[in-house]
Amino acid sequence: MPASTPISRSKTAALTRILDAAGRGYHRFTSGQVPAEKAIALIHKLHQRHSIGATPAERLTRKKNGKANAILCFYLPEDAQVAQWLMLFTDGELDSPEKLGEIASKPRLQWLDYELIRRANRGVTSWTWRRPKSEMTEHYLMLGDMLARRRQDQVCDALARIANQPGFHGVREQSWSLCQYARQHGYTGDLPFVHFLRKVGHGERVML
Repeated sequence: MPASTPISRSKTAALTRILDAAGRGYHRFTSGQVPAEKAIALIHKLHQRHSIGATPAERLTRKKNGKANAILCFYLPEDAQVAQWLMLFTDGELDSPEKLGEIASKPRLQWLDYELIRRANRGVTSWTWRRPKSEMTEHYLMLGDMLARRRQDQVCDALARIANQPGFHGVREQSWSLCQYARQHGYTGDLPFVHFLRKVGHGERVML
């Protein structure tokens, strides 16, 4: 199996890749951005430094030898001028020095306008994304102003946009809370369907 890593064209794909990795023991991170024209060169450089495209067998060997494994989450929408990237590492010795944060530490990891949190459900703890508190405050203020002015049409449009954002569990809970807030404060229209996240791939593979 040749070495490769994906480039995500959508936020949902990039954020899903982080959730999948966090659930498999990748808990240390570093991040940055790079001009789009230098994206491929950076990906190859990070593979040379941290083996981000290592195969499953190579990752097992590295783990046995006390080495950290790394994956790259790389977000580059079509026609974007700048790519956003985030590397996650397991426990173990790094091949090259990096200043790393912990995804479980505060302040919480924020990436692509979302915040990574852990949630418990029926005794099982898992990772999910949610909107930062500052964004939620803006949504409540916006809806409150529209409702005070009796702009039912604007509330309808705002709720539709809110419900159409990536359907991670934490985001869905927030979207439903905003819908309930609107209903409790005078919105009489139909509430939008809050979408669930469908299984998505991580992106287009780049051969290393």
